[in-house]
Amino acid sequence: MDVNDKAEIIEIMNLYAFALDTHQWDLFDRVFTDDVEAVFGPAGAAWNGLDVFKASFAEFHDRLDSHQHTMMGHLVTVDGDEAHAFSYGNWLLIRNAAVGGTSWTGTGWYDDLVVRTDAGWRIKKRVCKLQGWSGNPSVPEQHAEHNPDMNNNVLHTFAENGELGYLGALKAQK
Repeated sequence: MDVNDKAEIIEIMNLYAFALDTHQWDLFDRVFTDDVEAVFGPAGAAWNGLDVFKASFAEFHDRLDSHQHTMMGHLVTVDGDEAHAFSYGNWLLIRNAAVGGTSWTGTGWYDDLVVRTDAGWRIKKRVCKLQGWSGNPSVPEQHAEHNPDMNNNVLHTFAENGELGYLGALKAQK
């Protein structure tokens, strides 16, 4: 595996959080493919296509007064022009008008399929699962992707069921 490939993939994973927090939705063009499939939350809320994904995330985040996303624990395995990446994330959402408290925090994980394009590495498929949260659930306005069934997003269950692309790619390297 080329160290430069891994570094570029980690860079786009971090750029995702920066794009969210700065509301620079055009930066999603540097993170995702045009035909991205993004699946978030317990009910599997899904967006197909970059334009739809950007518009939905802009609409949601524009309703908040502030937010901060942190990406960490990056793992990447590269096989030619395809890679699998895994990371953890934390989110702090703030909506000052929310009744019952102004903040909501969440933590979860991302399992990404990443492909090499003419413009560099891009995420083609992203699965995001919210592991847990605390604070006022009305801050994200009760969107289904922010109301996890805590028992259904346990990482080891996804691993046991063969549902983690990164883990499958890692095991295939043996």
